[in-house]
Amino acid sequence: MTTFAMPESIVLRWAQTPGMTELEPYRRAGGYEAARRVAAGELAPEAVIEALVASGLRGKGGAGFPTGQKWKFIPRQAPVTYVVVNGDEGEPCTFKDRTLLEGAPHLLIEGVLIAALTVGARKAYVYLRREFYRARRTLEAALEQARAAGLVGRGVFGSARDVEIVVHSGAGAYIAGEETALLESLEGRRALPRLRPPFPAQAGLYQRPTLLNNVETLCHVPVILTLGPERYKDYGPPALFSVSGHVVRPGVYEAPLGVKLRSLIFDYAGGLRPGRRFKAAFPGGSSSMPLVADHLDVPMDYDSLRVLGSMLGSAAVIVIDDSADMVEIIARTVEFYREESCGKCTPCREGTIWATQVLERILHGRGRPEDLALLEGIARGMTGTCFCPLGESVPPSLVASLRHFRDEYERYIAGATRGH
Repeated sequence: MTTFAMPESIVLRWAQTPGMTELEPYRRAGGYEAARRVAAGELAPEAVIEALVASGLRGKGGAGFPTGQKWKFIPRQAPVTYVVVNGDEGEPCTFKDRTLLEGAPHLLIEGVLIAALTVGARKAYVYLRREFYRARRTLEAALEQARAAGLVGRGVFGSARDVEIVVHSGAGAYIAGEETALLESLEGRRALPRLRPPFPAQAGLYQRPTLLNNVETLCHVPVILTLGPERYKDYGPPALFSVSGHVVRPGVYEAPLGVKLRSLIFDYAGGLRPGRRFKAAFPGGSSSMPLVADHLDVPMDYDSLRVLGSMLGSAAVIVIDDSADMVEIIARTVEFYREESCGKCTPCREGTIWATQVLERILHGRGRPEDLALLEGIARGMTGTCFCPLGESVPPSLVASLRHFRDEYERYIAGATRGH
């Protein structure tokens, strides 16, 4: 019998190593050395950005935009610049950022310091989801340790550079995960997405140039500068996957970008529960189009999933076996987006309500044969018309379920017809 050995971890290991919430163990393991080199001028801003470009690092919050390119967009001569960290992590079944915050807060702090020193920011904000109580306590304790050691605040690492880091909790709104809605919330207003352009790099927090990355993205930065971009790429490059649902070992796994979905489920997460068969999986949280058995060998990377009409998103793999009812799953998913819609645009506000009503009608035995065409029409009306990605998250899963699991919808409707 063959056994599976997970590849060496270079990012997640910081959160899995005991003691990494404390400053001295983190420094003894090489932590803050990359940030020190940037503060001392040993690594110029241009060199940092080029290392990120060469590494191929892309945003881990959902959009997958090249990180080095994003840093390049920040104007170098702006009088005031900010760094904002998206730690909202509201995508259902995503828990990699929380794992890093609770297990390796100094890794994030170092990434924030490098970002601020590179783009010329003197202040950074870490926006955390309200429910992350333990993560906030852990991060704030680590910040106090770093501040007392002269690594955060005035004159970081004994240089003439100042970088203050502030932790801010949101109010638990999913929409605040969208970067411009997050900025609105951070400024004290309701989290509603902004019209773009201008983009945050030109006019972000308080209308100043703002670099906005998520927690995992910034945790990769010190690793890249320590290993070098080429060696970092030899690891895949690496990505963190939150694997949950009907698997034996749900958890956060570091795997090479492009790992097969089959391997994530059956090697890393231990496979399905005994006696069950694979039915479907959301590859990037509930906002991604679910995949079916024919897709088990798809590489889990940005481009391969985009070709299929899905996306890697937050890399939250939700595994569903044959015990689940897909109509119920889709109905609950659409209901979630209905509840979390900010209501700013009509297609999302009305489309999620309408789709939920139709799905509930089907589930409660009152479905009509024309309801399937109606759901497809609602999905078409929401595609490409919503103000932000929240509303655009509904059609892919709805359409895919109607294509791959139409028989389950038809059974409900057939039962309703016989009931009449």
